[in-house]
Amino acid sequence: MTAPGDFAALWPLDRSIAFLNHGSYGACPTEVLRFQAALRAEMEAEPVRFLGRELDDRLDAARAALASFLGADPDDLAYISNATGGVNAVLRSLAFSQGDEVLTTDHCYAACRNTLDYVAERSGVKVTVATVPFPLASPDAVLEAVLAKVTSRTRLALLDHITSPTGLILPIERLVAGLKQRGVETLVDGAHAPGMVPVDLRALGAAYYSGNCHKWLCAPKGSAFLWVRRDLQAGIHPLTISHGATGVRPGRSRFRLEFDWMGTQDPTGWLTVPRAIEYLGRLLPGGWPALMARNRAQALEARQLLCAAAGTPPPSPDHMIGSLAAVVLPDSPKMETGWRVRDPIQGRLFDGYGIEVPIMRWPAAPKRLLRISAAVYNTPDQYARLAEALTKELAAER
Repeated sequence: MTAPGDFAALWPLDRSIAFLNHGSYGACPTEVLRFQAALRAEMEAEPVRFLGRELDDRLDAARAALASFLGADPDDLAYISNATGGVNAVLRSLAFSQGDEVLTTDHCYAACRNTLDYVAERSGVKVTVATVPFPLASPDAVLEAVLAKVTSRTRLALLDHITSPTGLILPIERLVAGLKQRGVETLVDGAHAPGMVPVDLRALGAAYYSGNCHKWLCAPKGSAFLWVRRDLQAGIHPLTISHGATGVRPGRSRFRLEFDWMGTQDPTGWLTVPRAIEYLGRLLPGGWPALMARNRAQALEARQLLCAAAGTPPPSPDHMIGSLAAVVLPDSPKMETGWRVRDPIQGRLFDGYGIEVPIMRWPAAPKRLLRISAAVYNTPDQYARLAEALTKELAAER
């Protein structure tokens, strides 16, 4: 039996580890994984029936449930493997001309920035970067920084809904509207938004929106979505061109046909998304709004505790924080370069204290941030444990 409030028992996470890094890969509840396993067993029992005859209808049902959660029309959504893949699909589908400009910020997720640079190099596009101050005093500073970089050649803006390294909820509605007034469409990297903050894609009015289901919706790994505004769908294609490029089925758009079949793969993560939404939504009496509020409150309390341990002030207003929060650490005396290189303190926190939490070079070494996540299975004592360990490790570093 699970004790009331013992949400950690509902996840298969190692209970000896204080897992404070839900934001990187998410974590899926045991019951949701069981549902996926049952689907996978059904698929393996008769693959032709499952994939060849039943998959379209199953995907339609799964897409309808996700669309309801996101304030979207199901036919404007496509299931994909991760949010970065959605950003890739859009950027690599668009036809740019020499001299065009694409706008982003210095808080852009590194993988998506790599995609932007790759496309720019091949197409002769200029990547313009708006520097968003951090620490940040207000959302107005974000709006001013981005709009100041728009020129007559700006074709598209790639913006995070919630920034990955710094954990900021950007004023995305105001950004999309301000850019549209200037004739610029927006591709939103919403990797962290679904399940952390309310998302209403119809109201947002962006051109493209890519988000993950495996993070704050707690669906299985490999479940994400791409939303494309109806008038732009004909120009967007998946990274894998397959039978959908020429197939015909009455009532199905080319967008639907192409993204629904990109070759043989395991679609059970996508089909499990409705179960994850339903399961997480009944953990608390107030449903999803209560869950989001609980996570946010815990993130803010933890941030205050950890800022005191680090001796640095909170780097952004409370209202720009969801269930991710960054804490500025003193500059590192020794910070190696290279992808996936861990800060020495990060390694010691895990090896010596059993705490899983990322420390990132941002915006560049020796500057660094510690980023915490607040999921429903986390508890205040885990953050207290981190604060005590961090205090010791920073003192030893000095």
